[in-house]
Amino acid sequence: MKKTTKQAWMIASALTIGMAVFTPHQAGATSVKASNEITVKAEQQMKGTIKSIDGDGLMIKGKDGKNYYIGIQKFSDEQIEKMKLVEGQEISVEGNLVQDYSDFYTFDVYKKSLPNEITKEDLAKLEKLFNQTKKLEKEGKYEEVEKINLEMEKITNPYILASWVPVSFEKFIEEYGFNEKNIVIKEQDKKQLKAIYEQWIKLEKSGKGEKALEKFDEFQKILQPYLDALYPPVTFDDYISDMELDIPAEALPKLKTIYKDAQKADADKNDQLSEKLWNEFNEMINPYMKPLSFEEYLSDFDFEIKAKDQKQLKQLYEEAIALDKKGDYEKSNKKWVAIDKILNPYYEANKEILISASKVTINGKVYLPKH
Repeated sequence: MKKTTKQAWMIASALTIGMAVFTPHQAGATSVKASNEITVKAEQQMKGTIKSIDGDGLMIKGKDGKNYYIGIQKFSDEQIEKMKLVEGQEISVEGNLVQDYSDFYTFDVYKKSLPNEITKEDLAKLEKLFNQTKKLEKEGKYEEVEKINLEMEKITNPYILASWVPVSFEKFIEEYGFNEKNIVIKEQDKKQLKAIYEQWIKLEKSGKGEKALEKFDEFQKILQPYLDALYPPVTFDDYISDMELDIPAEALPKLKTIYKDAQKADADKNDQLSEKLWNEFNEMINPYMKPLSFEEYLSDFDFEIKAKDQKQLKQLYEEAIALDKKGDYEKSNKKWVAIDKILNPYYEANKEILISASKVTINGKVYLPKH
C-alpha cells in the first residue's frame, strides 16, 4: 500500500526553471540479461504492435509472438514527437540487439542533451569519463561511479549555467497552481519570496551551490503554509473511504491514531519514525483488504499459462491469500515462493528482447537517427 505523504518542495528543481541537469548513467535502470535462445541479427527487421510507451522506449508485441523493448534514444526529441506514437499502432523497427537496459544509454545519447557551446576538448574528457562509468556500473562499483559523475558535473555545469535562462519569479510561482485553488500569497510574503528567488538565481549563476541550497530552504520555509493549503493532508476517513475494506469498529481508533502519528512524522521529517509507523499501519490494515480473485490475478499476465499449471497456481494462490488474511506470513511466504517457482519459466520465456533502434517505420514514414 502506498503511504500518504504531504506534498514536498514542489518545483524546487533546476529542471522546473529551465536549467538542464545531466547525469552520465540512467538512474534506476534494471539490469536484465537477454536469453541465450534469442538470436536477433544486427539490423534485422522486426514488425509488431506497440503495447506501451515509456519516454524513449517502446514495449512491442512482435508478429513472431515475442516481446520486445525498443530503445529509440538515438532519435531526436523532434523526431520522436513526429512519430506520433500511440498504443496499438503497427510499427517496423531495425536495430541492434543489446544485452542490458543500460546499454541503450551511450555517450552519443548522453551528449544530445549537452549545450552546443561545449568544446571538443571537454567533450573528449567527458567521453572518457562516461566510458569509465559504464565499466564501473557493470562491475557494480556505484560509489566510484558517483565520484566520476561529480567530475563530469564540474565540466558541464559552467556551460549549463552560462546558457541557463531562468524563468521570471512570477512564472515560477504560477507553475505551482495556487491560482487554480484560489490560494493568495500575502504581499509581504510574495515580496520576500521574490527577493530570495533572485538571490538564489545569482548564487546558482556564480556556481555557489551550497549557498544556493540554503536559499532554497529559506524559500520553502515561507512557502510551506501555502503548499499545505494547496495539498492538505488526506484525512483518515477519506483515506479509508477510498478503499474497499471491512474494518471492525473496534479496530478503527487505533488505526486512526497510527495514521495521524505517521502523518505528523512525515511533517516533522522524522523518516525513521515515519517508516516504522507506516509499516505498522500497513500490517494492521492488510487483513482487511479485499484480495484479488485468482482470475483477476491471472489476467495481469500477458502470456498464456498451461491448464495444469493454472490449477496448481489457483490452489497455492488461494492458500496464500487465506494465510495472509490470518497474518501467518511465514507459511504464506512458502506458498508465494512455490507460485514464483511455477511462474519463473514463463517469465523467462517471455522476457523482453532488447533492441536499440536505428530505423523506425511508422504511419508509412521512415525515420533514421540524425547525426
